[in-house]
This record gives sequence, C-alpha cells and structure tokens, in this order.
Amino acid sequence: MISPNLASSPAPSLSRRKPAPNASAVAASATAAAPPRPNPRVLAGAAILQIVPALRDDAIGHAAMDTAVALLQAGARTIIAGDDGPLVGELRALGGEFLPLRRESFNPVQLRSNARFLHDYVLTERIDVVHAHSAAAAWSALGAVHALPVWLVTSFPDRLIADTWLRRSYHGVLARGDRVIAPSSFISLAMIERYKIAPDRITVIPRAIDIAAFSPAAVLDARIGALRRAWGVLPEQRVVLVPGALTPENGQMTMIDAVRLIVGNGGGRNLVVVFAGDDRADRRHVRALHWRAGERAVDTLLRFVGPCADAPAALAAADIVAIPALQAPDSGAPAAQAQAMGRPTIVTAAGVLPEHVLFPPRMPEDLRTGWVVRPGNAAELAQALAAALALDRTAYAALGARARQFAEFMFSPRSVAEAVRGVYTSLLARDP
Repeated sequence: MISPNLASSPAPSLSRRKPAPNASAVAASATAAAPPRPNPRVLAGAAILQIVPALRDDAIGHAAMDTAVALLQAGARTIIAGDDGPLVGELRALGGEFLPLRRESFNPVQLRSNARFLHDYVLTERIDVVHAHSAAAAWSALGAVHALPVWLVTSFPDRLIADTWLRRSYHGVLARGDRVIAPSSFISLAMIERYKIAPDRITVIPRAIDIAAFSPAAVLDARIGALRRAWGVLPEQRVVLVPGALTPENGQMTMIDAVRLIVGNGGGRNLVVVFAGDDRADRRHVRALHWRAGERAVDTLLRFVGPCADAPAALAAADIVAIPALQAPDSGAPAAQAQAMGRPTIVTAAGVLPEHVLFPPRMPEDLRTGWVVRPGNAAELAQALAAALALDRTAYAALGARARQFAEFMFSPRSVAEAVRGVYTSLLARDP
C-alpha cells in the first residue's frame, strides 16, 4: 500500500534514479526485454507521459493538450493517461497517444493497481518524464517511477489547500516531484513553507486563458451593444464591471463605498457600476448590498445583472474592470481575461491577483496595466477608479494595448505550454 507520510516530515526530492539491483521480477523482465539506452538530452526523441484525471473539456484537460501540442512540435513522443473524455479524439488527430487509465481515486487498492500498470508502461515504453497533474495521479506516478531513471514533474492546484492533517498528507505528494510547477508565486511560497521544498525545485507557471476568445477583435459591436442595452446603460455612460459571485468575500460592499466617495468628490456623473455574477449563493448579502446602495444614495448608479454567459462581451462592454476581493480568490483568470480584452484592471492585494497586473513600484509607470489596492480599503479603491476614469483617450488606448500584450505574453496557451516544455527540457539536460 502507498501510504502518505508527509504530514510530519519535509518532502524529499526524487533525484534521477538508477534501477535497484533487487528490482521486482516485473521490472527485471521488462528491462531485459528493452535494454537500457542513453537518455535523451533534448526533447526530440524523448517520451513524455502526462497523467490527468480525464481528458475532459476543463482546465487540466486543456493544459495537458496545450503541452502535448508544444511537445509534438519539438519532436517528442507525447502520451496522456487518464479517463476517457471529449479531447481524446483531438489528441490522436494531432499525433499524440492516449493511455486509458482507471479513474483517479485515493483508494489505496486503486492507487497500487494504477502504479503497477504505469510502472510496466514506463519501463516498456521507455518514458523519460512523467508529469502528474493532480494529487491522485501523483500518488500513482510516485509508485510507478520509484527506483527508475525517470523524472517526475508535479503540478500544484490553483487553490491553497486547507492545512489539515488529512489534506496535508494527501496533497503533500505534489511536493515530491523532481520539479514542481506552481500556478502562482502566492501558491509557491505557501507550499515552500508548508512542505519545506527547496525553492529551486519550484517553477511558477500561470494558468492559460483563451486569448483568442478574450480578444477585442473577436467581439462584435452588436454583442457589446446588446449587453449594454440589457444593463440599462446609455451610450455616453462609462461602465465599471465587477465580475464574480455576490458574496461577502468578493468585496462588493467595498465597491459601493468607493462609488459613494467618488460621488462625494464631485465625480461619477456618467458612471455605471455593473455587478455581474451569481446572485443566488448568498441572498442575505445581496439584500445588504441593495440596502447599502440606497443608504449611500448611489443605487441609481448600480446594476445587479446576475451571471453573464458571454464573458468576453461583458468585458468588452466595460471601460474598467474591478475585482475588489477581500480574500484570496480561487483563480486570477478574471484579471487576466480583462487585460486580454485591453481593459484597465483594478484588483486588491489578495492572493494571486497582484501577479496578474503590472503596476508601480513593481514596474515603471509607463508599463502599468492596472492598479492594486488593499482589500477592503474603499478610499484606495476610489482613488484607483478615479485615476482610471481620468485617462484621456490616448492614455487609455496605450494602457489597453499594454494590457493585451501582457496577457498574450503571460497567459496565452502557447506561452504557458512553452514554459512547461522548458521544465521538461531542463530536466532532460541534466546529467543522468
């Protein structure tokens, strides 16, 4: 049985291994059938196995597919293992291979069965790098590559997992890769502290967004006009979009207070703030928002429109996007998507959000793509909104162009896949 044991001890690195002299009979027979060969020092000719829960139309599935495309372009053999899904046909059409693997589970019997299956496959197919995209996959992969000359790469999830003993034990396996990929510096620093990982074993690679869909050129004026009319926005009014579910941790109350400050300072005459997100999760909070808006006498400037199915059009219909989160969100994707649409973006210093915006003093003023304010600070939020609203046409267009360029560089599927490919390349280039 594979037993998680990271709760009380630092996670060891899995350095490049040689098969042990007393390897199992299965390993010995497989090795005899396939004599050792020199390990490739470049991707061309290497064999890379990614393990996912399933090749579904979700973030992990698309990340694996984007990486597979980059590997195939480099001349590598690419295999994705996991449960069946709608992306399998696309993978095979591109020239990749799909390895059916029983559905992920933390059941020890299932993990051991998957590990044995993968062990035999890695030996017979001469896999060079195994990349586990989830904790259950990492447990199976860890058992499969033990004592084999194979590199193990693991990926941390977007969310900061609660630090309970059980979660620490199960998810701690993700800290045991030869190289660990974190989706943000926020997650990276937390995992370094929690699992005592050597910083040089972690590579930060952000999640990709659909740059093609979230593009100003991809959204027709008719879509924008239809949304603005549905929101009750007049042509001359400027829209601040606040995406996200209407819950206390998403900071909508701070936004209402910031709007009141702007109005109190003589601004906001042509301003409309659109709250676009699920308004059913916390009915009490929604009622409190309406009460606060009326009490602050800004209710006529606000629109509560519920969830929007056309996110690119919603961002295109906005002049500014604000994400006033009070707590670390699960993802920074809305900030990345807003900048991909060329919109000035205001976020709070919560979790991953500051990593998705360029702002002084981290960057020079002429590279700014947005603003970062302290969570819950209505005065700072109002100042950032006022600064964004004060941009003239030329400055607004220049900031929008920088935001789009930044998003393409950091969050495009191609950029992210090339960064993952770079991790594999750096491992293969090491001395065996």
